[in-house]
Amino acid sequence: MALTRIRLRPSGITPRCVWSTTVKAPAWRPDSWLRQPAHLSWLNDEGLRLLPFARWAKVEQGFAALDAHGRLPEGAIAELIHTTRMTHCFALAHIQGIPGHAALVDHGLAALRGALWDEAHGGWFADATRSGGKSAYLHAFVALAASSARVAGRPAAQALLDDAIEIIERHFWSEEEGALRESFNRDWRDEEAYRGANSNMHGVEAFLALADVTGNALWLQRALRIAERLIHRHAAACGHVVVEHFDAHWKALPEYNADNRADPFRPYGSTPGHAFEWARLLLHLDAALTQAGLAAPDWLLADAKGLFASACQHAWQADGAPGLVYSLDWNQQPVVRARLHWVHAEAVAAAAALLQRSGEAIYEQWYRQCWDFIAEHFIDLHGGSWRHELDEHNQPAARIWAGKPDLYHAYQAVLLPRLALAPSLATALAADVTRP
Repeated sequence: MALTRIRLRPSGITPRCVWSTTVKAPAWRPDSWLRQPAHLSWLNDEGLRLLPFARWAKVEQGFAALDAHGRLPEGAIAELIHTTRMTHCFALAHIQGIPGHAALVDHGLAALRGALWDEAHGGWFADATRSGGKSAYLHAFVALAASSARVAGRPAAQALLDDAIEIIERHFWSEEEGALRESFNRDWRDEEAYRGANSNMHGVEAFLALADVTGNALWLQRALRIAERLIHRHAAACGHVVVEHFDAHWKALPEYNADNRADPFRPYGSTPGHAFEWARLLLHLDAALTQAGLAAPDWLLADAKGLFASACQHAWQADGAPGLVYSLDWNQQPVVRARLHWVHAEAVAAAAALLQRSGEAIYEQWYRQCWDFIAEHFIDLHGGSWRHELDEHNQPAARIWAGKPDLYHAYQAVLLPRLALAPSLATALAADVTRP
C-alpha cells in the first residue's frame, strides 16, 4: 500500500500531516451517479439552494426553529440543537468558499459562549430559557460545531472546542463502559439511569471530527469502543436491528417509551433511520482508522452492510406505500408510519458510502431510488428547503416535526456523496479530499 500526503488548503487551521491509504478503487458501473457530472452538479446546486432558507433561523441568542414557510414563529427562542447544527453547516459552507457564512458561524459561536453556556456549572443548556439538564446528545453537537468552526478558522472556535472536550471527558465519557453516559441535571449531581444508542451514535460522529482537528487517535479508539458495544455486540445479535434504549447497566429496554411511540428523539421500538446513520458512520470509522495506520476490524464493513440491508428490507414500503417508515416494533412491523426527511437523507448518504466502499450494484440502486423519492416528495421547490415530515400517504404532515427547522441532515446528504470516507466532513472539505 502506498501512502500519499494530503495537503490542507489555507483555511485558518494549523496544517497537520494527514495520511491517506491509497487503495484500488472499487469497480463501479461506468454510469454510476457518483461519477456523473450532472448529478454531482445537482448535489452542489441543491446545497446552494438549502443555505439561504436556513439563514432565517438566526435569532439574538443563537438559532431557532423555522416554520414551514421559513419564518420564525412568534416567541421563537434559540435552541442548542439548532444553534450547533446551523453553526456546523454554516462552517461547512464557509470552508467551501460560499460567501456570507463566516458571520453566521461567529454568531453561533457567540451563542455557545453566551446565552446557551452555563457559566456556573459548565456545559450547555438545551435552549435560551437556561433550564433543564444536560445531555450527551446535545453536547456531542457542540463538539461537532466547534470542530467544524475550528477547521473554518473562526477566531472563537478553539476556546469552544477546548471547553467541549473538557466537558465530554469530565462528565460524559465513561472509560469503564467504553461509551457515553446519557444526561445529568444542571449541576451534574444527578445522573439519568439510562443509556441511549442515539447519543452514542452522535458521539461517534463528533469523535471522528475531534480526531481530525486534534490529531489525537484516542478519539478513534473511543469511537470504535462505542460502535463495538452498540452495533457489533447488540445490533448484530438482533439481526442488525439497532437496539436504542438501555438502563444504566446496559440492559436492553425493549418497551421503553411504549406510551410515547412517536417521540422525536427516543421513539419506541427500532428506528431504521439510525441503522442507516450507523452504517455510514461505521464506514467513516473504518476509513479513519485505516488512514491513521490503526487496525480496522472486518466487522465494521460487515455490520454496515447488515444494518443497511435490514433497514431497507423492513422499513421500505413497509405499509404498502413508497418510502421508509419512522419506526418498527420488534416483529419488524410499522409503528409510526410517518416518513421523515432525515431518515431518507441518511439512507441516501449510507448508500453512497457503501457504494464507494464496495462498488456493489445494489447500493447504486438504493442510492438512485432514495434520491428519486426525496426529489418527488421532500424537496420543496416552491416553499423552500425540504418538507420534514410526510404522513403514511406521503402527504405533508407535522405530527413529529413541525415546520422546517433542520438543515443538518439534508445539507450533509448533498455533501457526503462527493467526498472520501475519511477524513471527516469539515477536514475533507478544507483539504479538498474528494472521493476516488
